[in-house]
Amino acid sequence: MDIPNCTRGPDILNDRASDLTRRSMLRRGLLGLLALSWGGWRDVGAQTGGSNGDSIVNPTGVGGSEGVYDDKIVLGMSAAFSGPSRGLGSELYRGARSYFNHVNESGGVGGRQIVFKLYDDGYQPDPCVKNTMKLMLEDHVFLLFGYVGTPTVTRALPLLKKFQDERVYLFFPFTGAQPQREPPYGDFAFNLRASYRQETAGLVDNFVRTGRKRIAVFYQADAYGRSGWAGVRAAIEAHGEHIAAEATYRRGQRFTGSMRRQVEILQKGSPDAVICIGSYAACAAFARDAIDLGLKVPIANLSFVGSENLLHLLSEGRDDAETYTRYLVNSQVVPSYEDTSIPAVREYRELMARYNPAVPKELVKEPYSPFEQSFVSLEGFLDAKLMTEILRRLGDNPSRAGLEGAVFSVRDFDLGIGEKVSFGPDRRQGLQTVYYTVVQDGRFVTLNDWESWLS
Repeated sequence: MDIPNCTRGPDILNDRASDLTRRSMLRRGLLGLLALSWGGWRDVGAQTGGSNGDSIVNPTGVGGSEGVYDDKIVLGMSAAFSGPSRGLGSELYRGARSYFNHVNESGGVGGRQIVFKLYDDGYQPDPCVKNTMKLMLEDHVFLLFGYVGTPTVTRALPLLKKFQDERVYLFFPFTGAQPQREPPYGDFAFNLRASYRQETAGLVDNFVRTGRKRIAVFYQADAYGRSGWAGVRAAIEAHGEHIAAEATYRRGQRFTGSMRRQVEILQKGSPDAVICIGSYAACAAFARDAIDLGLKVPIANLSFVGSENLLHLLSEGRDDAETYTRYLVNSQVVPSYEDTSIPAVREYRELMARYNPAVPKELVKEPYSPFEQSFVSLEGFLDAKLMTEILRRLGDNPSRAGLEGAVFSVRDFDLGIGEKVSFGPDRRQGLQTVYYTVVQDGRFVTLNDWESWLS
């Protein structure tokens, strides 16, 4: 939905509301339009708070201003806690919450607990827009954190630009797309993870280097899919090649759906490999149908897919699971959570086991069994670790006005994963490394030798 221009509101209503400022009218007008537009959409909340001190209703406290209270700092999060991609929001939240629980148990940041104001958007743009408006203009959170997905983030970014005087920033969204990395919206977001361009370029380079030049693309028909598709195309063309074939699917597809038609389209291009840009339910369905229809070539997925959820769908209840996972290769933007030689991985595993955080029960609409560890929750953990450091750099009186300066002061910060993090006015992405994983003995392990794996 496009938000109409409401700048004439104060003139129209001047005789009844002369005391209202242009900004307050804009806020009320937009919120009113959103309420009408989503008349059938309901808040996820009940009249109680969630676990871990997090809330799905308006936070209360003493001395609150810009989401900062005497005893807490409130971060706003809109993510997928329902629908076929609910595992992504759930895992990202659990990883972040495990680290924030550790911080809170140790006294918080400057004596303030870090808590979330949570909304579910089901990985759908329209609810995300409404959630973002509520978080900024009604809940007055300090900042936005951990949004999930390109189609949702790309709809929230224009709101941050429209209300840029409020200085509400989006921190560490779970997406590698370009819009929050470049004009006109790059100034309103900070990224930790590597981009989809980096992930797709790495996959293409490794496939071409090992003689697999005919690369097909299976992608979600929305902003996320197009972003990944564009990265694949650019990388392939840099090698003097073209996409061998391409097929799409609609966002929201479940594993029980058929991807037979998409497989048949790609088979006509005789690909040596397929790169998938999608979420775990659809990509698992595609991988299943590809094998069943004889398309036995490497099938690559980007980090957003949710590797453990993908593997679970392809393996659950199967005696022949290896048949369906043998050809998978997934790019990742964090190292393996199995590698306990990495300090941050040891810390992550310890805190996840200690706290085992759960999504507030009011947000749980469908059954979901979390993983002890996952790439997504490790990413959320690292997001929270860096977010805590930034909040600490704000000092005793944190304000939105100081956020950008606090971020830019992060130079060569050691997250404990072997790659140091730096930010600056022209550097709004902290990490650059892309990792690769394949399935071995029913779990994803780091891929170091592409030639041996493909032989």
